[in-house]
Amino acid sequence: MEILENIVNTASRYIWDAGLPVRGYEIPWVVVALLGTGIFLTVRLGLLQLRKLGHGFAVTSGIYDDPNEPGDVSHFQALTTALSATVGIGNIAGVAIAIHWGGPGALFWMWMTAFLGMATKYSEVTLAQKYRDVETQDLDPYKWEGSVSGGPMYYIERGLGPAWKPLAVFFAAMLGTTAFLTGNAIQANTVADTMKTFVGVPVWITGLVTASIVALVIIGGISRIGKVTGILAPSMAAIYVAGALVIIGLNYDSVIPAFGLIFREAFQPTAGVAGTGVGVFLMTMMWGVKRGLFSNEAGQGSAPIAHAAAKTDEPVSEGVVALVEPFIDTIVICTMTGLVIILTGVFSARVPTEITLGAGDISYVIQQANGNYDDLDGSAQIAIEDGRYVEREGVAARVAWHEVAVEPLYVDAERTQPFSGVVFTDRAEAVAADGSTFSVLYGEAVESGAPLTMLAFQHGLPGDWGKIIVVISVFLFAISTAISWSYYGDRCANYLFGHRAVLPYKFVFVTMHFVGSILTLAVAWTLGDVFLGIVILPNLLALILLSPQVVEMTKSYFARKPWIENREAHRRSKQQRRYGPIGGGGPSSGADD
Repeated sequence: MEILENIVNTASRYIWDAGLPVRGYEIPWVVVALLGTGIFLTVRLGLLQLRKLGHGFAVTSGIYDDPNEPGDVSHFQALTTALSATVGIGNIAGVAIAIHWGGPGALFWMWMTAFLGMATKYSEVTLAQKYRDVETQDLDPYKWEGSVSGGPMYYIERGLGPAWKPLAVFFAAMLGTTAFLTGNAIQANTVADTMKTFVGVPVWITGLVTASIVALVIIGGISRIGKVTGILAPSMAAIYVAGALVIIGLNYDSVIPAFGLIFREAFQPTAGVAGTGVGVFLMTMMWGVKRGLFSNEAGQGSAPIAHAAAKTDEPVSEGVVALVEPFIDTIVICTMTGLVIILTGVFSARVPTEITLGAGDISYVIQQANGNYDDLDGSAQIAIEDGRYVEREGVAARVAWHEVAVEPLYVDAERTQPFSGVVFTDRAEAVAADGSTFSVLYGEAVESGAPLTMLAFQHGLPGDWGKIIVVISVFLFAISTAISWSYYGDRCANYLFGHRAVLPYKFVFVTMHFVGSILTLAVAWTLGDVFLGIVILPNLLALILLSPQVVEMTKSYFARKPWIENREAHRRSKQQRRYGPIGGGGPSSGADD
């Protein structure tokens, strides 16, 4: 496992740390590409995300749905499938991790990523609709797989031409792999971590349960996925947001100061408890962008696969639906999480913690004079006396939990007996002065990820309501995300190898879900970030090169106003379902939404 962690961390540094030099620091190339593409498309489309957001909500409502148009699911089901993938652990654990590392100001950069991401997601979904593959041949017994395949691999190959097919194949291979991790293993990992921390359920049992649920849903293909997410996504979002709104309402007098803190820390940050020291502005921005991307997936090329299945013959009509997605996911739900964490003040709070020396949240660090914590390279023997670290030449290695040093350390849960002895990092055990050995020590540590969000809800709501809401939300969010990501992955498998590869892909996907539940948290998240950083680059390149087509389709759609005719078709369809075939009925006013 240590070898895997070293490989993953090295890859992450090359992808997320190396970048454009600015005033002595480096802005990661992935961040430059993501924000740059979002700015470019926002300008080319004339702030479409502001001008046409209302129309996006109108199309999503279903009033313009024509059931006779090609596709597998409605506009609403396509959105909920995509939202089920995006409204997930990123909203609960991702925001907490961003604040843990980058401070409250990271939330501002999540907003910026979402705002620019609205233009990016509109463009990729519109292109996915235009270049999707709609099967007209009866494929029984493969009909459960769906009749539509779409996504960046199709618009890269068909939009840019056959010469670009190798890039399309590379994208499909990378996203298919990313589906195993970002949309699957990380979800299972967070559920298992949460259930173990707060309910005491072993991680393998949680993994077995969630993997079984995911398997039962995804075997039915996009139709079953769309039906399940159409119910699951709105329900889980309502439960979570309602709990957050209660906490915000109880702390209404601190809301405006909280926003002031977010804006101030965005540009003049002191950074998070795990990100103090030099370069904190870049750290704050980077973590906000990373977790913003993970949360709303704009530019990643995953959501267009779900949206491509929508029933429509107007690509832009689904593109405007995609505008709604980052708005709901990041501007609304992530903000709820961030405000709850900030208002309750738990992001820097230390709580009694069982420090398991062999657990995934343990690390060993050296605190520098500027306040930074650097990872300890290699093995070490950390000397401790009366619970305090013994410095040698002004420097002392430290035991850290969630990358933040824990001091003092105790041998009992009540924290009455300070530990004296040596912690052997390579053996994951502590040897006391009298020769006693310990695999677990105790102290007050900071939380991160889903446990931090749960701590905030527990502080904000009376009794166990906060804990119950977050446990239920984590469980539902993670399962819904994995369900949707299975579809993304099987469309990639279908593109690469044909429909016979879909069922084996689903089997491996479910297996990886279980494996993800027993991985360490740090490895799971970092590995997901690595593939996330790789997969977006081919997609962003295609979006820039195909942007003239997006602009042309956008102008044509809003000039023709095809939704007026669709609204009348929708009205007739409703009448026929209710009363049977009838004539008459005046045309709808078809106001421009």
